[in-house]
Amino acid sequence: MAISLVLVGLLWGATNPFIKKGSQGIQHVNSNSKIRKLLLEIKFIVKRWQYWVPFLLNQSGSLVYFFTLQKTELSLAVPVANSLTFVFTAITARLLGEEALPPSNLIFI
Repeated sequence: MAISLVLVGLLWGATNPFIKKGSQGIQHVNSNSKIRKLLLEIKFIVKRWQYWVPFLLNQSGSLVYFFTLQKTELSLAVPVANSLTFVFTAITARLLGEEALPPSNLIFI
């Protein structure tokens, strides 16, 4: 069970910065019509493998999570998976060159 939760945290967390990076530029999609802008944004995302590959890996983490929940207590699985997601997101973002969060943004309990 523990390995599954670590895998979920890794698949969710490590892909978040790549999804963010793959969607860069969508803010520059413009149109006078809201419907046309939505369609252009969908087209922008659909054409970018840099978005889809990490997105599909992220969704595979959801499948692992679903099957893990069948064997694990919910009160254990949710905080462990979510905490590890945050850790792996922070590590991956740092490795990709994003700035670290200032200590004032971190909450210590």
